[in-house]
Amino acid sequence: MRKIAEQIVKKRVLILVLATVLLVPSLVGYIGTRINYDILSYLPEQLDSIQGQEILDQQFHAASMSMITVENMEKKQVDRIEEKIRGIDGVRDVMGLGDFLQTMPPEMVPQDLRGMLDNGVCQLLLVTFEEGNGSDRTLKAVDEIKAMMNSQMFLGGLAAVINDTKMLIEQELPLYVAVAVGLSLVVLFLGLRYSVAPLIFLLGILYAVLYNFGTNIFLGEVSYITSALAAILQLAVSMDFSIFLLERYDEELHKGLKSEEAMTEAVVNTFTAISASSLTTIAGFLAMCIMDLKLGTDMGVVMAKGVVLGVFSAVVILPALILVFDKPIHKHKHKVLIPKLRGVAKLTTTHYKAILIIAVVLLIPFGLAQKKTDVYYNLLDSLPQDLTSTAGTQKLRDEFDMPTTHFILVSDQLSSPQMDKVLEVIRTTEGINSVMTLDKFLGAGIPEAFLPESIRSIFSAGGWKMIMANSSYTSATHAQNAQISELENRVKAIDPTALITGEGALNRDLVLIADHDIQMVNIVSILAVFAIIAISFKSLSVPIVLVAAIEMAITINMGIPYFQGETIPFIASIVIGTIQLGATIDYAILMMTRYQEERRVGKVRRDAVEHAVYTCSSSILTSGLSFFSATVGVAMVSKIDLIRSLCGMLARGALISMAVILLVLPALLMVFGPIVEKTSFQFLNKKGEEH
Repeated sequence: MRKIAEQIVKKRVLILVLATVLLVPSLVGYIGTRINYDILSYLPEQLDSIQGQEILDQQFHAASMSMITVENMEKKQVDRIEEKIRGIDGVRDVMGLGDFLQTMPPEMVPQDLRGMLDNGVCQLLLVTFEEGNGSDRTLKAVDEIKAMMNSQMFLGGLAAVINDTKMLIEQELPLYVAVAVGLSLVVLFLGLRYSVAPLIFLLGILYAVLYNFGTNIFLGEVSYITSALAAILQLAVSMDFSIFLLERYDEELHKGLKSEEAMTEAVVNTFTAISASSLTTIAGFLAMCIMDLKLGTDMGVVMAKGVVLGVFSAVVILPALILVFDKPIHKHKHKVLIPKLRGVAKLTTTHYKAILIIAVVLLIPFGLAQKKTDVYYNLLDSLPQDLTSTAGTQKLRDEFDMPTTHFILVSDQLSSPQMDKVLEVIRTTEGINSVMTLDKFLGAGIPEAFLPESIRSIFSAGGWKMIMANSSYTSATHAQNAQISELENRVKAIDPTALITGEGALNRDLVLIADHDIQMVNIVSILAVFAIIAISFKSLSVPIVLVAAIEMAITINMGIPYFQGETIPFIASIVIGTIQLGATIDYAILMMTRYQEERRVGKVRRDAVEHAVYTCSSSILTSGLSFFSATVGVAMVSKIDLIRSLCGMLARGALISMAVILLVLPALLMVFGPIVEKTSFQFLNKKGEEH
């Protein structure tokens, strides 16, 4: 590593030129990476709901649908609107009651269908699209539909929800970055004595962020959640590395080394010091890749890649930047306003027993509360109530009592008695208020061939019959999830090949998979971090102490929403623990490393703990407050509850982790220090003594 460090220092100008040139393909890659706004598209392909979506798409051409409620409008005007919508690229068809009346005798139109499409005041238009709900073509078509709407029209459905999400993210993303960068600069200015250093840090991290976003093109696309959070988290996590490099550089300068020699030593020491902490962060993020929900792989890979590039920037690009701007950095100084906490250091060694008792007392209620926190899965719940999709969905609920529609696919080989039994099962399921199927159009003795092809193709295709069942329950609620499970069991008892799909079924599967993923990701991330710390410290007890401290912080953080009466997005339960563990374990490793160093030079345990807290406190506060400021800023400005909740919990988690590392971890070392030292290989290196 020393030879590499020498070359980095020697060829710093060339490195900066090459690094800047690489920004061009990175920008091209960033622009060329598609953003996916449809969370449900990340569900595993083997699910019945996903297979059902595929059949709806390939056979019925109805995988994506929006519904327009038209209020107090004359038939001619409705017909003109239908024709305009049909002419939009990406729209497959538009169906209203009038379309059925034109293709068959009025007396043959089922009463259920009439009530479903016209309640006397409002009419319902069903718009089907050529491609999936989240495709660029569909979202553009929704834009055009929204552009032609007036105050008498209300657009609902999943495609409209995804379109509104896309619109909000595109509006807010630049604001997220601006707020995160601005607030991080303020914290860095308060925590560093060099006035120019914060700008240099952010410039160095900017290279890493752009490289990360540019290389996402090899993934094809990333989720909007990843796109919104990746830069902010990369900024927050990578800040530790930058602070450490500058501090080591200053230490070497104070020893009398020239700037190039000092930076060489700083690069070597920084790489060695951040290897373990960066690996734990990477492992924590990669743990998300085991999720059945593919969103985990999307987020995990991008976040882990961001940490790798952050390390690269800290030991290659940032050293070059610091040397190039060395004079202005060291010329402009100010008083550090984030102090080293001498009083806290004394407190942790004097009252460590009380601190641990308080920690345990707090842990019990928050641990219980964590399991009782309410969670939502419906994307619509994260959007402001004044958007097109939320108003349209509410109108559907108010006028037609159909917030969601289930699409039930059964074999077309079922006999008439079997089909009648299926329909009876669906009708008698609680919460189903109307059922529509091809059989509704057929009276006694009327053959299916008598119906127009335009009607038959809606309900029968490719060996399947499609039944539309309107539910009075809202998607992703306990009531609807239970309803879908009941339907599934009862219908499959008649036709084992039957499939249930639609927004409700997809969200039900999202609930089941997310609950499983939460447990698996937490276990794997803890085991991965545990293994890396164990190898780094050659100890089994050190990872137990460090992970226990961070897990305590995570438990408190995840339990707070229950006491606030807050409902959190489902992804928070998976993401927060992993990110908080990966991002703040660095503080714990820094504290433990410093404690080990102090013990190795002969300090008694109390003095070693006190000095470790004192010397690490400023770095932990600066880094932690930078993380806090970046995420709390986004939480304050975002209108999307999912983003606001995630960032708010991450911000709170940063504060809690800082408090735990500065108070609880030292108290743990005071109690379990002897065990740690005896169960770790050469922890004291035969230089420390217990007095």
